[in-house]
Amino acid sequence: MFYRTLLFTLIGLVAFQANAQLNTSHYSRADSLRGNLTPFRTCYDINYYHLDVKVDVDKKLISGSNLFKFTATQDFKRLQFDLFDNLTIEKILYQGKELPYKREFNAVYIDFPAEILKGSLDEFTVFYSGSPIIAKNAPWDGGFVFSKDKDGKPWVAVACQGLGASSWWPTKDHQADEVDSMMISISVPKGLMDVSNGRLRSTENLPDGYTKYNWFVSYPINNYTVTLNIADYAHFNDEYNGKNGKLTLDYYVLPENLEKAQKQFSENVKPMLSCFEHWFGPYPFYRDGYKLIETPYLGMEHQSAIAYGNKYQNGYLGRDLSGTGLGLTWDYIIVHESGHEWFGNNITSKDIADMWIHEGFTMYSEGLFIECNQGKAAGIKYLNGVRKNIRNDSPIIGPYNVNKEGSGDMYYKGANMLLTIRSIINNDEKWLKILHGLNKDFGLKTTTTEEVVNYINKKSGKNLTKVFDQYLRYAKIPLLQYKKADDGTISYHWQTIVKDFDMPIGIKDGDKYIWIKPTSKWKSIKVKTSFTPDMENFYIDFKQWQEIIE
Repeated sequence: MFYRTLLFTLIGLVAFQANAQLNTSHYSRADSLRGNLTPFRTCYDINYYHLDVKVDVDKKLISGSNLFKFTATQDFKRLQFDLFDNLTIEKILYQGKELPYKREFNAVYIDFPAEILKGSLDEFTVFYSGSPIIAKNAPWDGGFVFSKDKDGKPWVAVACQGLGASSWWPTKDHQADEVDSMMISISVPKGLMDVSNGRLRSTENLPDGYTKYNWFVSYPINNYTVTLNIADYAHFNDEYNGKNGKLTLDYYVLPENLEKAQKQFSENVKPMLSCFEHWFGPYPFYRDGYKLIETPYLGMEHQSAIAYGNKYQNGYLGRDLSGTGLGLTWDYIIVHESGHEWFGNNITSKDIADMWIHEGFTMYSEGLFIECNQGKAAGIKYLNGVRKNIRNDSPIIGPYNVNKEGSGDMYYKGANMLLTIRSIINNDEKWLKILHGLNKDFGLKTTTTEEVVNYINKKSGKNLTKVFDQYLRYAKIPLLQYKKADDGTISYHWQTIVKDFDMPIGIKDGDKYIWIKPTSKWKSIKVKTSFTPDMENFYIDFKQWQEIIE
């Protein structure tokens, strides 16, 4: 999800130490309950949900239940799930009887009548109701959106990244534990339809005039991408011959936009899939298909059910975020949000502090999409163009265990860090294999910064840990300092916060391109005409030493 960056620019971030790791001293008990993996959460592994929710559109109310099926990872009697405290728990059923529970902020603790033994399979069901949070400016702030189409018919959607899935349904609201599969049953007033994740299994006409839509998700799914979309949708479909066979493409749009949608989607979706399957490997969710769903907000990477609100135009609401003109040659929301199917939905960070794994790779995928269609130089030009939006004011990695992401620089800076990593590796065939390997080896799993970095180190044959650390864990980017001697000798070194930083970089000396290996210690080189670092392929600062000490 890209849009949070723009909000950060307007309201700023919590004041972090720019040159130090983030700490959690100023976070609350509620933040820890949400973000920390306590024994009450790690004691069980979620296997299956059946979320069954009725949406009263007129009253803006939701009611229903969620079935939790789980495997005990240890012996326990108490566990924690999550549900925002503005929603009422009607009852919690276990083996036909109601369980006692305790609420602390948005955490809910239940106590079982007997010890649940390690390895056992068990289940309980939470019944709940209430008025969900209404988003003021989705998807930036999160919550429900109750809107209408041009004919005055209801148009309802939800987006909850950051805010949390537990803002509208009971769940184990932590990215580290993805449910293996789930049924999403959404009941809506007659004449409307719901589109959620996965495949539509069935519909049921209910006696109260509602219609229930039963969608089944056959892959692991992270909580915040579980969704509902309610409208009098027009549906059309297509098919893509991909790496794993035929992939169904289903599109749900407001009837008045059908013609525009048919044109815009046909021009963007298949080229995007072709490019990303080339760079990242097969689309991760063939069984569940690929869907675009028109929403009353800009967009979100809901797994196999991508929210689309870019008004059927190229760019980001008609704007080019790079200022190069290249961003106006494709539909930003289709490309960016679909990129999250690989990075964010297929590969998910265990902690939201590592959200750069979602956003850095996905924003980098925009450059790869341009590269697929207009060449490598154009892709690099686009990534260079978005650098103007980087603030370098706080670390990309956020504080762990408190449900807090880091700087919005995870987008633009994260993408340019990956451009730099690719340039250091200097072998596009190897880079391609690394991107494929990440999606194969970490696909349908949750992971961490350390695991991703170690994987890239191993597959590239280079120790890039210090490079990643400087870009991810500190605000400042590497500074290449230099000084000139009278005889033409150039001395140079890295000034960084990471100790013994040793990133290689390409240098242009006239029409020659040479590699140097700066470290924190001064080194020297004689050049014939100039000493110009390759700042197109490497995201660094470059200054003369005298300018720094004056």
